[in-house]
Amino acid sequence: MPSDRRPAPGWLTDADPTQLDLVRALVQPILALRSQVSGRPVLVAVDGRSGSGKTELAATLTGPLTTAGLDVTTVHLDDLYHGWSGLAAALGPLCEGVLSPLSEGLPGRYESWDWHRHQAGPVVEIAPCDVVIVEGVGAHAVPCSDLLDLSLWLDAPAPVRRERALARDGDVFAPHWEQWARQEEELLAERQPRADVRIDTETGIATWDRLGR
Repeated sequence: MPSDRRPAPGWLTDADPTQLDLVRALVQPILALRSQVSGRPVLVAVDGRSGSGKTELAATLTGPLTTAGLDVTTVHLDDLYHGWSGLAAALGPLCEGVLSPLSEGLPGRYESWDWHRHQAGPVVEIAPCDVVIVEGVGAHAVPCSDLLDLSLWLDAPAPVRRERALARDGDVFAPHWEQWARQEEELLAERQPRADVRIDTETGIATWDRLGR
């Protein structure tokens, strides 16, 4: 699950104005939060199971936010997972090293994982900016979810998600799909906080539960 992998082939395309309308709608609360928050970044989580479209949404949101004059940093949880059994273990360091200091306007940092060498990589520092998007399985299910300003949960039927994920990096992911899926299920059975927006990425339908904290 290298961090340089491509987004799962997709559910967001220029040919679908409805989905682009959804992206524009998601940008608005982030802009509103930016006007309300002072001295620290707006913290946005993009969560969902593998193949749900998290990486693609995070990348797509960055464009209009940057155009609006905001400095945006994206933290990919793939960089924090220490291997194929490292899902749950990454969430503590995400809270302690990234979300907690950023919520106080301080720089965040985490030890990255080198998926090619199967060993710890360099420490990555994250400077406070206007918006920090954290995307990956568990981004919203962290123990410190109260620090998040906006949480987006993405989902799609399992066959759709699997097809997307394996089309993206099947040779790497296929042998580990079941192992990773079990970790997702265990995490979500333990904690699945209520998201602000839930999006079915097969249909593009969004359910807006609440906004902000």
